[in-house]
Amino acid sequence: MYGTLRGALAGRKITFDRESYKATVEGRIVGTGKTIRIRSIHVHYDLAVPPDAVEATERALAVHVQGCPAHQSVKDAIRITWDATLRAGDRTVTVREESHATSA
Repeated sequence: MYGTLRGALAGRKITFDRESYKATVEGRIVGTGKTIRIRSIHVHYDLAVPPDAVEATERALAVHVQGCPAHQSVKDAIRITWDATLRAGDRTVTVREESHATSA
């Protein structure tokens, strides 16, 4: 998903700080002993974009999972969610999957 989002941003010609662009991934594993499985994965993106690119970045975030082969391969077996913190000038915007952005 990280690479797919990066490609979606580049495809939209959204400049972003490639050095500080990062994703933190958390997973939930269930089961006991040798029989375990991944129940869920949550990805949190953190990136800086120009103030005039927030709306386009929100659109890229909204559709990036549809273009991600890994997500599409496991989505029926593993719950995958995401959110993002966008730093745009002096503004911080939080975007969550299937929700509206909130500014701080």
